[in-house]
Amino acid sequence: MISVHTPAAYPHDRVLDACFLGPYGENDALLEKLLVEFLRDHVYWRRNFHPEDPPAIGTGAAQDPEFLAFEARMRRELHQLSAALKRSVPFHSPRYIGHMASDLLLPGLAAHMLALPYNPNNVSEDSAPVTIDMEVQVGLQLARMLGYVHDTARPDCAFGHLTSGGTTANVQALRLALAMKAFPVALRAAGVPDIALPDDDWHAFNLSSAEIITLREAWLAWLAMRAPAERRHWHARVEALRIESLGLAGFLAAHPGLRVPRVLAPITAHYSWSKGVKLLGLGRAQLDLLPTRGMRLDVDALEERLEQCTRAHEPVLMTVAVLGSTEYGTIDPVDGVLAARERSRARGLDFAVHVDAAWGGYLATLFRNEDGSLRPQADVADDFSHFPSPALHAAFGALGGTDSVTVDPHKLGYLPFGSGAFVCRDHRAMELLAERADYVFHGDAATDYATRARRLGQFVVEGSKSGAAAAGVYVAHKVLPLDHRHFGRLSRATVRAAEAFHARALRFTDDVAGHLHARIPFEPDSNLVCLALNPRGNTSPAAANAFMHRLSAALRSDPQRPLQAVEFFGSTTTLRPDLLGAAEATRIFRSLGLEGAADEPLVILRHTLMNPYLVDDENGISYIDRYFDYLVRCTATLLATERAA
Repeated sequence: MISVHTPAAYPHDRVLDACFLGPYGENDALLEKLLVEFLRDHVYWRRNFHPEDPPAIGTGAAQDPEFLAFEARMRRELHQLSAALKRSVPFHSPRYIGHMASDLLLPGLAAHMLALPYNPNNVSEDSAPVTIDMEVQVGLQLARMLGYVHDTARPDCAFGHLTSGGTTANVQALRLALAMKAFPVALRAAGVPDIALPDDDWHAFNLSSAEIITLREAWLAWLAMRAPAERRHWHARVEALRIESLGLAGFLAAHPGLRVPRVLAPITAHYSWSKGVKLLGLGRAQLDLLPTRGMRLDVDALEERLEQCTRAHEPVLMTVAVLGSTEYGTIDPVDGVLAARERSRARGLDFAVHVDAAWGGYLATLFRNEDGSLRPQADVADDFSHFPSPALHAAFGALGGTDSVTVDPHKLGYLPFGSGAFVCRDHRAMELLAERADYVFHGDAATDYATRARRLGQFVVEGSKSGAAAAGVYVAHKVLPLDHRHFGRLSRATVRAAEAFHARALRFTDDVAGHLHARIPFEPDSNLVCLALNPRGNTSPAAANAFMHRLSAALRSDPQRPLQAVEFFGSTTTLRPDLLGAAEATRIFRSLGLEGAADEPLVILRHTLMNPYLVDDENGISYIDRYFDYLVRCTATLLATERAA
């Protein structure tokens, strides 16, 4: 059994008490004070914009019958909305341990709400001169957390921007990787003189990201030396031959030695990767889902697939590593993926490495000192009972060597939904995605960091985008910088809760051994812990799933009963044998007393331990203990009902 610190070993963190509205709304006066103060400030701003202008709405308007009727309708609809929202899932409560949601950080929530009346549109600085800079700063804040270069004076400084969520960020990663890989091929096809280019299309498509950026810089320098007419001619010639102009089919037809590139990802990857390859026209068949070991990417299987691609002359666009899988919270060996790429490069096959850290990205705060340097594994481990393993520390330490990362501030960043993020290691690559729209973007192509930042809409998937979301993320990161002494306090609380939950789950397996098989199918890497259950005496996976469906019904909201009737909110997922592999699936199935071939998905409980008040030492309450006590009662009742039936 894994030993853990008792809750008393961890002093109460008053900083976290100031971070949230609170499970009971304890900080309502603080939030109300902030909102009223800054609403008044916004009104004063409006009044002082041009104080010589007369009020457009007269003082008597509020007494007009039509005005009063409209106000009454508005109040009625808002009251109805408020009443309806009371049926929402209570993400704020420590009784909620289901999906990837929890209470919202007060600084981010207040900043988001403060910025809404200004309605900035972060497509360009013309429509958001303040918040567009905040969004670019958020990219730099995240880059520092990940180990990328974040000094804008450096030519290789990282660049990041917000997205609607992790799906859009993953699509952006695919877009950028394809633009980069195809650019040297187009440059070669254009016949540009005086620039050293690969001898054939295969080698051009397999340049490293650093080589591609160097080549593009040489191309820009060459263009700058031409007369204006010649410059326009060569620019148009290269643009016409790019994959963005020809489309995938036209590009491949022009280069018969190339094939549609593959995307390699673990079988635990989010379904957004399937969406992405379809959206880009690569096709679902080009997404290779690789096997795992213990729900973590099997690097040996990756090596084998890369060798097959090399022998078959099949290009690889990207390999994806997952930093906190959506279903299980497991973390892939990012360092192993980078090492596999180095070995593949020696064989002539290169590709981008992207990390989908939509879930686990903010855990990187635990590994960063205030100066941005990487903390030693032993220093991180001092705060926990068994986190992080050396393999986990190596995975986080390797993030700076990847090409791009997806992070979701609206998950472990505790910010409102609609705040995903994409971070690219080198800002110079982003120009390959640039779109032109004279009514929004003015002047020539962006060549420096500041200009590129002001024209954010040129590079992102979205057009109009919320500046209020950027303000919320930026302010949250300023109040809680992304290192272990600041934001890491929140990440630390969640991992400690997961460790306590894991230890209590092990005790639970003993508590219910007389009537239930209960197993933790694999050791957790982050703050997601899964639990598999099967009634004693049952050998049928179908019957085990039916039991779990009845249990899960008690752990979710039901419009037919009051929200307060649900004692705890949880979620389920499935253990799929095709994810686990035959040996691992057989091990787990047999440990649960299930017989026959392990060839169908098994429903299990999935717990997200985000709430910092799962152990409420202020009131001497452990919601973790209460949850497992509830599980004992609930499963006993279900089994008794089944026996009676």
